[in-house]
Amino acid sequence: MNRITKLFNIEFPIIQAGMVWCSGWELASSVSNSGGLGIIGAGSMYPNILDSQIKKCKNATKLPFGVNLPLLYPDIDKHIEIIIKNKVPIVFTSAGSPKRWTKFLKSHKIIIVHVVSSFDFAKKCQNEGVDAIVAEGFEAGGHNGREETTSMCLIPNITTNINIPTIAAGGIASGKAMAAAFALGAEGVQIGSRFVASKESSAHINFKNAIINSNEGDTSLTLKELTPVRLLKNKFYDKIQNAYLKKSNIDQLNSLLGKGRAKKGMFEGDLEEGELEIGQISSTINKIKSASEIFDEIKNEFYLTLNNLNNLNIK
Repeated sequence: MNRITKLFNIEFPIIQAGMVWCSGWELASSVSNSGGLGIIGAGSMYPNILDSQIKKCKNATKLPFGVNLPLLYPDIDKHIEIIIKNKVPIVFTSAGSPKRWTKFLKSHKIIIVHVVSSFDFAKKCQNEGVDAIVAEGFEAGGHNGREETTSMCLIPNITTNINIPTIAAGGIASGKAMAAAFALGAEGVQIGSRFVASKESSAHINFKNAIINSNEGDTSLTLKELTPVRLLKNKFYDKIQNAYLKKSNIDQLNSLLGKGRAKKGMFEGDLEEGELEIGQISSTINKIKSASEIFDEIKNEFYLTLNNLNNLNIK
């Protein structure tokens, strides 16, 4: 037991990331029932959909789960009303400043965790009173930091200089990677890409198959002028690259991106024109499995890795 398992009242410190279009109640409840912390990704949900998802998750598990709330999305106040009404115990905030909502949510006895991609943001989170932070490295999928700081650099800088518990994210899909994160000072891991390719994920099967067929170098961080995002390369990604070659401005990039690109790709399965958000670690994922199988594999490999390290005869 450590500070993260105590904070969330969970058995083992694996947190499933709240990924847009991929993290519904089925995935969240499965991870929670496995002994970790499942997260509903509210970024793709209208308020009434979020309300329904929370209720379904409560019916599927009696164990703690949370909601991920990207602060850049509209209807945040309505989402928060629903979270409070349904007495969700844990909220992960991201893509915005923790200053606006942390104190309000904590006044309703909600545990607050904020996702950061730099030490400066981690320090701001600590000053604002969040309960824990997710340190997300450059390798992560979806929306990411502009600094391109890798997990190997970001995590130890934060854990050395920040007092609140740190959850590592970015490039973690195995027990070995989890052990490495703990060696850097993390007390938990947040895993996204591996759980996208799970049976319970709400991602389209086309997207899941694209993940398991991907190779090293098939993802790239782009659109820094808007909101940086790591994408699986496809026809839409090529259009972005062509736009950069033509020196397109922000308005032109915005027009190219349009609306609903992520839904088109990840939820509807359009592998050509959709936005396919996934991490670098996708190249190591080669099979769609149940969330409980993924959870147990990571957990068992974590303990095996620690045991192997303890048995090293290094002088």
